[in-house]
Amino acid sequence: MRAARGTPDPGSVSDETLMHELASGQQEALGPLYSRYAARIFRLAAQSLSRPAAEEVVQDVFLTIWRKAAAFDPERGAFQPWIYQIAHFRILNELRRQRRRPLADLEPEGLDMAEAVDPDPDPHEAVWREEQRAALRSAIEALPPAQRRALDLAFFEDLSHQQVATELGVPLGTTKTRIRAGLQKLRASLSPLVAAFVVAALAAYFGIRYYTDQVARARDERALALVTSSETIAVRLVAAPGVPAATHAVYRGQAGASIAVLTLDDFPAPPAGQTYQAWIRHGPTWTTLGTITPDQAGNARLIVEKPILAVLPDAIEITREPAGGSPVPTGPVVVSARR
Repeated sequence: MRAARGTPDPGSVSDETLMHELASGQQEALGPLYSRYAARIFRLAAQSLSRPAAEEVVQDVFLTIWRKAAAFDPERGAFQPWIYQIAHFRILNELRRQRRRPLADLEPEGLDMAEAVDPDPDPHEAVWREEQRAALRSAIEALPPAQRRALDLAFFEDLSHQQVATELGVPLGTTKTRIRAGLQKLRASLSPLVAAFVVAALAAYFGIRYYTDQVARARDERALALVTSSETIAVRLVAAPGVPAATHAVYRGQAGASIAVLTLDDFPAPPAGQTYQAWIRHGPTWTTLGTITPDQAGNARLIVEKPILAVLPDAIEITREPAGGSPVPTGPVVVSARR
């Protein structure tokens, strides 16, 4: 395999240039930023939070930097104030969280979701549930606009708290506050029976979404640790014959680590009815890493966790396959790397 080209001496590259590289898919640019700011943010957070909470703030800040690199605009300001603003919001959110009870406390005692949701109600039950939904929609429409919009995005459009915060352009803590306040007002405005059903359903729903978000966050933290580790091996996948030379990908893995990060750059949109699918080979056996959909700029990132990744692969490639993916690589190779 051919290793990916490294970045210049970190000390000679500006924060803004590193962010541009990170937004362009050069994940190695995150390492110098982490080295420069992780300790500073930890010290800042540790002034008002416990050591474990301060460490979590640091991870949360750099996960945000990693995920939202494209959102940074140097014309609107330098990187340093931007990252400190993110850290400030995360610290405030953690302080607020510590002062507030969990959303699950809103669920009425003794009410089980198995009792609240009947997959096949009788006609009278169906009418009653339709009345519940109408009452819920009416109550939501009576909420203050900010709370109504947050609940509408989270419950009816199935967005996570972080996605709602991004959509609204407000901090995550503010989003959670609006959702909780909206739930409390719904509880007060609806009849006791309907309120019990609705609040229990929403509380259970958000509990599931919170768990899902936490699982995804833990996975992203492991991926962040991988891409910032000096022991990580980066492999560049080059374009196959007939594919534009700018089209490439980078695979990052580590011996003994069951996680890998694959980034795509300058990939053309796949033809209708086809998708990109990533593969690794150990000996004669190919294993899929999953399908990938590039964004409008042709970029994408895939985080994969499989026990087999603990052994560095003999070959890596991305092919074009039918929509939905294929159990084995059958389509044309787009980019590849072998050793």
